[in-house]
Amino acid sequence: MSWYDQFDNLEKHTQWGIDVLEKYIKFVKERTEIELSYAKQLRNLSKKYQPKKNSKEEEEYRYTSTKAFLATLNEMNDYAGQHEVISENMTSLITGELTRYVQELKQERKSHFHDGRKAQQHIETCWKQLEASKRRFERDCKEADRAQQYFEKMDADINVTKADVEKARQQAQLRHQMAEDSKAEYCSTLQKFNSEQHDHYYTHIPNIFQKIQEMEERRIVRIGESMKTFADVDRQVIPIIGKCLDEITKAAESIDHKNDSQMVIEAFKSGFEPPGDVDFEDFTQPMKRTVSESSLSNSRGDGKSEPKFGGKSKGKLWPFIKKNKGAGPEDFSNLPPEQRRKKLQQKVDELNKDIQKEMDQKDALTKMKDVYIKNPQMGDPASVDHRLAELGQNIEKLRLEVQKFEVWEEIQELVAIVALYFPLLSSPDGSYTEEQSQETEMKVPATDFDDEFDDEEPLPTIGTCKALYTFEGQNEGTISVAEGEMLYVIEEDKGDGWTRIRRNEDEEGYVPTSYVEVYLDKNAKGAMTYI
Repeated sequence: MSWYDQFDNLEKHTQWGIDVLEKYIKFVKERTEIELSYAKQLRNLSKKYQPKKNSKEEEEYRYTSTKAFLATLNEMNDYAGQHEVISENMTSLITGELTRYVQELKQERKSHFHDGRKAQQHIETCWKQLEASKRRFERDCKEADRAQQYFEKMDADINVTKADVEKARQQAQLRHQMAEDSKAEYCSTLQKFNSEQHDHYYTHIPNIFQKIQEMEERRIVRIGESMKTFADVDRQVIPIIGKCLDEITKAAESIDHKNDSQMVIEAFKSGFEPPGDVDFEDFTQPMKRTVSESSLSNSRGDGKSEPKFGGKSKGKLWPFIKKNKGAGPEDFSNLPPEQRRKKLQQKVDELNKDIQKEMDQKDALTKMKDVYIKNPQMGDPASVDHRLAELGQNIEKLRLEVQKFEVWEEIQELVAIVALYFPLLSSPDGSYTEEQSQETEMKVPATDFDDEFDDEEPLPTIGTCKALYTFEGQNEGTISVAEGEMLYVIEEDKGDGWTRIRRNEDEEGYVPTSYVEVYLDKNAKGAMTYI
């Protein structure tokens, strides 16, 4: 089927093919932008929930559940990286390649249609030459016919001279010759045109159309290959994404609830031994629910107990209470034994890290000094002496600090051993205590603290308690009690192992909950009995 006359339609169709290719390139570009945006959002999400360094939040990531969450965040970061790979591969393998191909395709298409228009112009020129030759032959034939008729007329006229007849004859012969020449030229031009026309319609135009067809087929194949690459780029990262998901699953399966619970126990256990059995009290006999005659207050001289340091603190000076915003003692003696031991060990570890950092700096400066000594042009060796001396002093100070905390840690371990075998001799701060003379107690007049709390109303009594053991309150906020002494409860145990009690209006403080038996009033809010 001939379609040599469809140049215009072919030109429109091939332009449409290029437009389709450019539209596909634009589609892939937008896909790569989406992948990059998605990867960026995933990275930001992972970074948002990462624990902050050197913060309390970072300490919480020691549990298996939080470790699994951290692993999930890290895997999501890798997951985001795969979407960046998709974007990069699509850009290089599809967008970049197709963009170059489109430019080449446009040039090839332009060349083919230029050849087609050139062939069309050539055949049109040949046709015009043929028409001109034909018209010239026709004109010469007519002129020759008129010249022949004029000669015959002149030859038949007896009145015309012989010279005029000869002239007419020569003119007729000339015209006949011109007609013959035009005929020969016309025949030659016609043969040439027919040959050119045959080549045009059966060789040149089919070849051009064949090239255009091949160009279109290559374009179709190329866009198909690009679509396949589009899928392959995604498929290549699926195994890696699968590994990320497998790691998240593995992290989830590594969660050990028993281990996490044990870590909580180890982190918050106080180290106090539980109290012994409670003696039976015979309530069939009248019992005077007042301060026992064996109370600590009556056992001291005239029965007026001198308030200890912080006796009227009302919880302001006790370091376990949230109201206290001041820093605790350096040796952490305000903490329960187990907590104190962990804090001391943590402090030793921190100091050792600081020592290592200082030593690394010192080593680096020492090497720099050696380089300066060997190559004076690079620097003055004396310029680092001051910093080396400063680092040496810092290291020595830190080592002394480590020794101090290690001594406290050893003492704490000894106290823990003593507390294991003699639980009643262990004080709430975890240090070993004995009955100390009243002369060594720090006595401060009650007026020292009266001004600070005069504007506070005394807490109401919510029950009574009986001291099961003797307790010497050596820390701020505690109060000493004697075994068997009856006192008033003004604040129950908040979960930290301490109960706030009052002996009289001027003397109150905290005692270990395990050292007393509490009887809360039934009408008191949240009343309960500790047995």
